[in-house]
Amino acid sequence: MADYQCGACGARITGDELVCPACGHTAGQKCAACGYVSSRQTFVGVPCPQCGSRLHLPKKQASPWLGIAKAFGVIIGAVLVFELIGLALGEFHYPTTVKGPMVAARYGATATLLADGRVLLAGGQDVSGVLASAELFDPTTNKFTATGSLETARSGQTATLLPNGKVLIAGGKDAGGGTTTSAELYDPTTGRFNDTASMATGRSNQTATLLPDGKVLIAGGKSGNSALDSAELYDPTSGKFTATGSMAAARFGQTATLLADGRVLIAGGQNSGAALASAEVYDPATGTFGATGSMATPRDDDTATLLPDGRVLITGGGEIGFQTTRATAELFDPATGTFSPAGSMTGGRENQTATLLPDGRVLIAAGENDAVDLATAELYDPKTGTFAATGSLSAAVDSQTATLLQDGRVLLAGGRSGDPLNEAALYDPASGKFSTPAS
Repeated sequence: MADYQCGACGARITGDELVCPACGHTAGQKCAACGYVSSRQTFVGVPCPQCGSRLHLPKKQASPWLGIAKAFGVIIGAVLVFELIGLALGEFHYPTTVKGPMVAARYGATATLLADGRVLLAGGQDVSGVLASAELFDPTTNKFTATGSLETARSGQTATLLPNGKVLIAGGKDAGGGTTTSAELYDPTTGRFNDTASMATGRSNQTATLLPDGKVLIAGGKSGNSALDSAELYDPTSGKFTATGSMAAARFGQTATLLADGRVLIAGGQNSGAALASAEVYDPATGTFGATGSMATPRDDDTATLLPDGRVLITGGGEIGFQTTRATAELFDPATGTFSPAGSMTGGRENQTATLLPDGRVLIAAGENDAVDLATAELYDPKTGTFAATGSLSAAVDSQTATLLQDGRVLLAGGRSGDPLNEAALYDPASGKFSTPAS
């Protein structure tokens, strides 16, 4: 998430960080239009004090409604300017907070398809902070309802459906802003969360992968501002975490993909203020990580999708700093351990979602392009190796969740466009269109 840019080194910094994790610089943001550096506080909700530009600012600070109290004629003029720029870019959308069908607005949440077809959305953040609340989406009614709350409020956690039908929620950032070691289990039969054993290391923005033997691999993430190379395994039988081999590179925000042979591909992410191109593979048989080929391009905030033929599609993402959002894609071949080019999307995007559809195509939706939120979506066809536009959402959003439902539709929920959203949309592969669930 690109909330502001360090004025000292140019690194992107998430909105809740006060110190740049790359260089330790306190506050200070650089205007992307003229290069002027001022305090972070100066940039919250106001134009650049040097050149007056507002469009280039990260989305949380670039609210087009800030001047609503100004004279009516001034507002009309500003709207016309925004419209002209939007037409030129073809991607600009106003941050909106239209009332939607979800129980709560949230981003940084997890979404898990339960055995009975419902979807559990848990935790995340809203404008007031980290959430403990959770809700269920029922595809038979297309409605959201509240369920039990987490024992620990958290955002940036992982959620994994276990073979016994329960959901393991692990780690994340707690209400105090620290990374937590705690984990808990959601029981769909009771609608309640209960604590389970804690991890050895507090971590957020890690990955969690259900292995063929029923254990869950928790890898990487960050503790405070430090990337982690450690990994651990959760055993549902004992309800405990145990250490396993460490990764070759510390990383957070990476992707993790269970391959057809039971190994796990870990790719990209961030470390020390830089995006990574490196990748490695975890072998459950040995409990170790081994190096594999690297991506052609460093990426974080990208997506990884296992295709029916066993290859892994990597799309989009970016590097640290603005103007780095990727449109390119790559394919990982487990047989050779190498990445190869897979063409380009119709436009650059990061913090998007990618969902494998029943027919083998991949739906890539929303996200942001250099801090401008997107409502567009596209489909990757592995038969032709090409991307093509499909229906658009009614509102631009990034950092949403995406879940393939048992009926073949895709639920996109939450995320943010300036502020966290309580919006949701359903994509129908048959029509190629998005619709809004009943509120």
